[in-house]
Amino acid sequence: MFNFFLKSIPEVDASEVKKALDEKKDCILLDVRTPMEYEKTHIKTGINLSVENFSNKDKIENLIPDKDKTIYVYCLSGSRSSQAVQAMIEYGYTNVINMKSGLLAWRAKGYPLL
Repeated sequence: MFNFFLKSIPEVDASEVKKALDEKKDCILLDVRTPMEYEKTHIKTGINLSVENFSNKDKIENLIPDKDKTIYVYCLSGSRSSQAVQAMIEYGYTNVINMKSGLLAWRAKGYPLL
Protein backbone atom coordinates (compact mmCIF):
# COMPACT_ATOMS: atom_id res chain seq x y z
CA MET A 1 0.00 0.00 0.00
CA PHE A 2 1.31 3.44 -0.87
CA ASN A 3 1.64 6.07 1.80
CA PHE A 4 0.29 9.21 0.17
CA PHE A 5 0.92 11.22 3.32
CA LEU A 6 4.70 11.13 3.03
CA LYS A 7 5.97 14.62 2.39
CA SER A 8 8.52 15.09 -0.32
CA ILE A 9 11.80 16.41 0.97
CA PRO A 10 14.34 18.57 -0.84
CA GLU A 11 17.18 16.56 -2.35
CA VAL A 12 20.38 17.19 -4.29
CA ASP A 13 22.95 14.84 -5.70
CA ALA A 14 26.50 14.45 -4.44
CA SER A 15 27.96 16.65 -7.19
CA GLU A 16 25.91 19.64 -6.00
CA VAL A 17 27.10 19.14 -2.43
CA LYS A 18 30.72 18.80 -3.61
CA LYS A 19 30.38 22.00 -5.63
CA ALA A 20 29.02 23.91 -2.62
CA LEU A 21 31.90 22.66 -0.47
CA ASP A 22 34.52 23.43 -3.14
CA GLU A 23 33.12 26.96 -3.52
CA LYS A 24 33.22 27.32 0.28
CA LYS A 25 29.54 28.21 0.40
CA ASP A 26 28.18 29.08 3.82
CA CYS A 27 26.61 25.73 4.62
CA ILE A 28 26.71 22.85 7.07
CA LEU A 29 27.36 19.25 6.12
CA LEU A 30 25.58 16.99 8.61
CA ASP A 31 26.38 13.27 8.84
CA VAL A 32 23.55 11.39 10.59
CA ARG A 33 25.23 7.98 10.77
CA THR A 34 26.33 6.45 14.06
CA PRO A 35 29.48 7.81 15.72
CA MET A 36 31.22 4.52 14.92
CA GLU A 37 30.38 4.84 11.21
CA TYR A 38 31.49 8.48 11.23
CA GLU A 39 34.84 7.58 12.84
CA LYS A 40 35.53 5.02 10.10
CA THR A 41 35.05 7.51 7.28
CA HIS A 42 33.28 10.77 6.56
CA ILE A 43 33.31 13.78 4.28
CA LYS A 44 35.74 16.51 5.32
CA THR A 45 34.01 19.33 7.24
CA GLY A 46 31.07 17.06 8.06
CA ILE A 47 29.73 17.16 11.60
CA ASN A 48 28.09 14.14 13.18
CA LEU A 49 24.76 13.80 14.95
CA SER A 50 23.30 10.33 14.76
CA VAL A 51 19.73 10.11 13.47
CA GLU A 52 18.77 8.44 16.75
CA ASN A 53 19.12 11.88 18.36
CA PHE A 54 16.57 13.53 16.10
CA SER A 55 13.68 13.00 18.48
CA ASN A 56 15.47 15.48 20.76
CA LYS A 57 14.78 18.90 19.23
CA ASP A 58 17.06 20.63 21.78
CA LYS A 59 20.10 18.58 20.69
CA ILE A 60 19.63 19.64 17.08
CA GLU A 61 18.98 23.28 17.96
CA ASN A 62 22.06 23.39 20.21
CA LEU A 63 24.24 21.97 17.43
CA ILE A 64 22.69 24.09 14.66
CA PRO A 65 20.93 27.15 16.08
CA ASP A 66 20.50 28.96 12.73
CA LYS A 67 17.32 27.50 11.25
CA ASP A 68 17.80 29.36 7.96
CA LYS A 69 21.32 28.11 7.22
CA THR A 70 21.80 25.74 4.28
CA ILE A 71 22.28 22.24 5.71
CA TYR A 72 23.18 19.23 3.56
CA VAL A 73 22.35 15.99 5.34
CA TYR A 74 23.80 12.59 4.46
CA CYS A 75 24.08 9.01 5.67
CA LEU A 76 25.26 5.90 3.84
CA SER A 77 22.39 5.47 1.38
CA GLY A 78 20.01 8.39 1.91
CA SER A 79 17.42 6.63 4.05
CA ARG A 80 18.38 7.88 7.53
CA SER A 81 19.20 11.31 6.17
CA SER A 82 15.70 11.56 4.66
CA GLN A 83 14.25 10.92 8.13
CA ALA A 84 16.56 13.53 9.65
CA VAL A 85 15.63 16.13 7.02
CA GLN A 86 11.94 15.51 7.66
CA ALA A 87 12.45 15.98 11.41
CA MET A 88 14.42 19.18 10.88
CA ILE A 89 11.73 20.59 8.60
CA GLU A 90 9.16 19.82 11.29
CA TYR A 91 11.38 21.66 13.81
CA GLY A 92 11.34 24.77 11.63
CA TYR A 93 14.56 24.50 9.60
CA THR A 94 13.98 26.21 6.27
CA ASN A 95 16.90 25.16 4.07
CA VAL A 96 17.73 21.56 4.93
CA ILE A 97 18.49 19.24 2.00
CA ASN A 98 19.04 15.50 1.69
CA MET A 99 22.03 14.25 -0.32
CA LYS A 100 20.52 11.54 -2.52
CA SER A 101 22.16 8.12 -2.10
CA GLY A 102 24.48 9.51 0.58
CA LEU A 103 28.04 8.24 0.85
CA LEU A 104 27.35 5.57 -1.75
CA ALA A 105 26.90 8.31 -4.36
CA TRP A 106 29.85 10.30 -2.99
CA ARG A 107 32.15 7.27 -3.26
CA ALA A 108 30.83 6.33 -6.71
CA LYS A 109 31.95 9.74 -7.96
CA GLY A 110 35.40 9.22 -6.45
CA TYR A 111 35.15 12.20 -4.12
CA PRO A 112 37.56 12.29 -1.14
CA LEU A 113 36.77 10.95 2.30
CA LEU A 114 38.57 11.19 5.62
